[in-house]
Amino acid sequence: MEFLAASEREFAAGDEAQGSEKLWGAASQAVIAVAQRRGWKYGSHQDLKVAAERLAVEQDDGTLGSDFAVAEKFHANFYHLFMDDLQLEQDPQYVRRFVLRVLALLD
Repeated sequence: MEFLAASEREFAAGDEAQGSEKLWGAASQAVIAVAQRRGWKYGSHQDLKVAAERLAVEQDDGTLGSDFAVAEKFHANFYHLFMDDLQLEQDPQYVRRFVLRVLALLD
């Protein structure tokens, strides 16, 4: 949850790169936590993608996969700053939803 709060602070301060990377950090750490509990691989970006896809299938919820893809977009935005203002305003909600839903699987 700290990464989500940090991303909001970074975006509010005008730091698009750090805000984007903190959103990715929130999503990736949520997947890592679930993967660790389930004995899944989590050491690479590809491992995280596979774990997120497994969760989407397991939960019968395609939004988990699409929301993880949005998180990946923010990760890329950290390096390339290609997202427009509308995406930066609207898309964080999908990453937040992903993180909260994945963390709820830990209970």
